[in-house]
Amino acid sequence: MARKHREKIAPWYQPPQDVICPLCGRDIPEDQRDEHHLVPKSRGGRETQTLHRICHRQIHALFSEGELETTYSTVDALLGHPEMAKFVAWVAKKPPGFFDGTRRSNRRKEKNGSASRW
Repeated sequence: MARKHREKIAPWYQPPQDVICPLCGRDIPEDQRDEHHLVPKSRGGRETQTLHRICHRQIHALFSEGELETTYSTVDALLGHPEMAKFVAWVAKKPPGFFDGTRRSNRRKEKNGSASRW
């Protein structure tokens, strides 16, 4: 009978896989990962996409849940919006762990009649 130390034993540890943000194309550190419901959960959405926290917050700063449900329910649709494309071009140059505060867009402020900064 062969001894265990001579048998090939599969390693139990699997290093974490790199996760790439589909919006900005950068690696997402574990502490910066957010799951984004492509269709908002409140509107019946179940499918999620892993994004950088900063990219996820920018989506919700720019778009209402209704807009996300009807018009921007795919990554390609999000990238097709001019303000989102401008943000992605800017953040793609930052290091993977970069995070900055996100402000609600003026477009959303005008639409909701809200003057608050966030």
